[in-house]
Amino acid sequence: MRTAALIDALGTHHAPADRPARIVSLVPSVTELLCDLGLGGQLVGRTGFCVHPREQLRHVAKVGGTKDVNLEAIRDLQPTHVVLNVDENRRETADALAGFVPHLVVTHPQGPADNFALYHLLGGIFHCEERAAQLSAELQGRLTALENHPAWPERKVLYLIWRDPWMTVSTDTYIARMLRLVNWRTVPGHSDNRYPEVELGELAENPDLVLLSSEPYPFRDRHAPEIRAELGDAIPVHLIEGDMVSWYGSRAVAGVAYLEDLARQIAA
Repeated sequence: MRTAALIDALGTHHAPADRPARIVSLVPSVTELLCDLGLGGQLVGRTGFCVHPREQLRHVAKVGGTKDVNLEAIRDLQPTHVVLNVDENRRETADALAGFVPHLVVTHPQGPADNFALYHLLGGIFHCEERAAQLSAELQGRLTALENHPAWPERKVLYLIWRDPWMTVSTDTYIARMLRLVNWRTVPGHSDNRYPEVELGELAENPDLVLLSSEPYPFRDRHAPEIRAELGDAIPVHLIEGDMVSWYGSRAVAGVAYLEDLARQIAA
């Protein structure tokens, strides 16, 4: 049986790595995925935001942040592969890395189902196809359970990721597509910016629900009265663990289960 080609988000065809690989990951959620694929021992570099799983990463060198990458630190590590993401890393970083890194693997999941291709890509490149297939089966099981759930009531959701200024997510984001699994539709319905600034008192659509993400801004319960003061006391405001709906990779499996539980709690 022919194996599907290993093609990344930029259309680059990859061959299975000569073992052992030396991997630098510049994407926190992919760093977690690489460890869950059993590749922690081949990780030689990561960003300061790559913090899960904490114990496995304790001794992996940091190479800056996702946007302010230390290129010389990466050069010193002599990686065979660097994993990047279209949204989280800069194009100029990728261009510079291409000058001395043999293989750049570019990722860009845009919705929950895109994780299947991500598992296949990394599993095939780094010789962990069996574990990748297990993750695919686990995620498919979670998604199927959601599909078999009685119809979720549609809710218009304002998902806040920042304060001062208030910022939310557009429908063209991984987060919004995750929320659609439980029939939550993000507002505003249209925006030219994927992460638009909003004035709470001037929204074209009044939300049925406000979700306060734990990241990148660390919202807490104390912020709820401030939001109700602008939108009305009757508006339900709930905290949500941002990494559970924004991190792709292996976190998506737990993320779908978390989202289903949260939707049940709010519906009740």
